[in-house]
Amino acid sequence: MDRIGMAEFLRARREALRPEDVGLTQGPRRRTAGLRREEVAAAAAMSVDYYTRLEQQRGPQPSTAVLAALARALRMTRDERDYLFRLAGHAVPDRLGRADHVSPALQRVFARLSDTPALVISHAGETLAQNALAAALLGDHVGARGWARFEAWRWFVPPHTDREIYPESDRERQSRAIVAGLRSAYGILGPTSVAGELVAEILPRSEEFRRLWERQEVAQRFADHKVLVHPEVGDIEVDCQVLFTEDRGQALLVLTPEPRSEAEEKIRLLGVLGLQRFTAG
Repeated sequence: MDRIGMAEFLRARREALRPEDVGLTQGPRRRTAGLRREEVAAAAAMSVDYYTRLEQQRGPQPSTAVLAALARALRMTRDERDYLFRLAGHAVPDRLGRADHVSPALQRVFARLSDTPALVISHAGETLAQNALAAALLGDHVGARGWARFEAWRWFVPPHTDREIYPESDRERQSRAIVAGLRSAYGILGPTSVAGELVAEILPRSEEFRRLWERQEVAQRFADHKVLVHPEVGDIEVDCQVLFTEDRGQALLVLTPEPRSEAEEKIRLLGVLGLQRFTAG
């Protein structure tokens, strides 16, 4: 582990970012260059003391999860993330494996979306990031562990948690879309990738998945119109717009209601309910 190199690299990346790069306001009292340490710590979900010790060459060797969180918080490119992993004494993540590093360009757009549900998913359907409204509407998938972070697993493997979000009349269409998207990822990433592993895990657990997988349908996500069902506010009608990275390895999904509609009011209510739960907790 290169403590000095890692400390200098983290500090340089922090000072190179502007508040607006991560969705913050500049503010009249800001005197230091770049982001403050507490802002990086908050974005990476760690204590300010822990992050400060890393910059001061005093911290313990960070885990790969901590490094991934820092790379996201500091909007690092994949090359920069790999460099950070090497400085910390860890093997570089497999770029064709689990894509837990959100593209910086996509992250900048995502960070500015606070008034409508938005989430970032990988090619294989893993939830990489979601804002508070998306978590309130769809459930906390970023906080899930293992295969539960993947849409296909939540849909086809009991207890089928994602199916509750969709009206029963729309579930067959959704099943086909999920399998077609996963087959697209399987074709690009290969059978030994995370997509291949996911397929191998679901096949013996779901007859429906086996039937649809054999149909050989291939498709990626595009714009869609759907109705989502929330247990507290009821049906919410939204348009789903998708923004891909250049390599199409990640996608930003934005769920928008019709302006001045009942759905828009329900999404506002979801924001209030989410804040109340956070305060109560």
